[in-house]
Amino acid sequence: MNHAGEITPLVALARPHVALVTTIAPVHLEYLGSIEAIADAKAEVFSGLEPGGAAVLNRDAPQFDRLAAAARARGARIAAFGAGAACDAELIDVSPLDGGSRVRARVRGRALDFILGAPGLHMAENALGVLLASEALGVDVEGAAAALVGFAPQHGRGARLTLTSASGPFTVIDESYNANPASMRAALALLGAAEPFAAGRRIAVIGDMLELGPQGANMHAALAPELARHRVDLLFGAGPLTRALFDAAPEAMRAAWTERARDILPQLAEAVRGGDVVMVKGSNGSRMGPVVAGLRERFSSAETRG
Repeated sequence: MNHAGEITPLVALARPHVALVTTIAPVHLEYLGSIEAIADAKAEVFSGLEPGGAAVLNRDAPQFDRLAAAARARGARIAAFGAGAACDAELIDVSPLDGGSRVRARVRGRALDFILGAPGLHMAENALGVLLASEALGVDVEGAAAALVGFAPQHGRGARLTLTSASGPFTVIDESYNANPASMRAALALLGAAEPFAAGRRIAVIGDMLELGPQGANMHAALAPELARHRVDLLFGAGPLTRALFDAAPEAMRAAWTERARDILPQLAEAVRGGDVVMVKGSNGSRMGPVVAGLRERFSSAETRG
């Protein structure tokens, strides 16, 4: 969806019993114009809910009240997840594990402790939404939580690869499928939480976030403080919008910038070394996926992890 009216006919076909909205972010502003319009477009999913259906919403996300009102207007039951005690599924704690997280939560007042096969606070929050959706469909919540250990991010959406350079293995976090300011911040947080080994560095390889409208360049530049916050050592940028972020980043961090994503690969491949953690992210249209593919072609794959 990137225009109003696109979800309505699809949900009329699906007629779901449960609709889950994970968050509202400034995505597709070029076509929708405002964060409120984005929420309204996503709220179209409630129009096709079966009678008595459930709307599972992130209470901590922007526009929660707007989404909840739209769902109630369609007669939906509201189930909320988030960090607050008022949530039906409350996130208590997230601690990193190798390639995943240990999550402590409280669902409908019942304590749960489970392993999620994907790292990141945003993944843990989404997992709670999954548990509420499972409950709404009559699935045992404890069984659903136990099954999440088997979840692994898809390629382009957080999958991790271990590749081998001449100086040793390094890690690639493949976030190349899509990007917006909220998901970029989450990906940079993942990079910051990753621990390079030996003398490794944290390397961010960032392509343009598209469909952000006239404020696109400013939205890229606004991410500069996140780079320092999450201890990024080197920044490789690709695309005209990302130039604003590259110029706003600390000078010592700026490794290389190119107009096209494919042109950044030789410089990145030359720079990477054993122990590094390399995070690649950008909108699908900015063509960052081939950068990951290029790294896989140039370096032998020692292991693929979720």
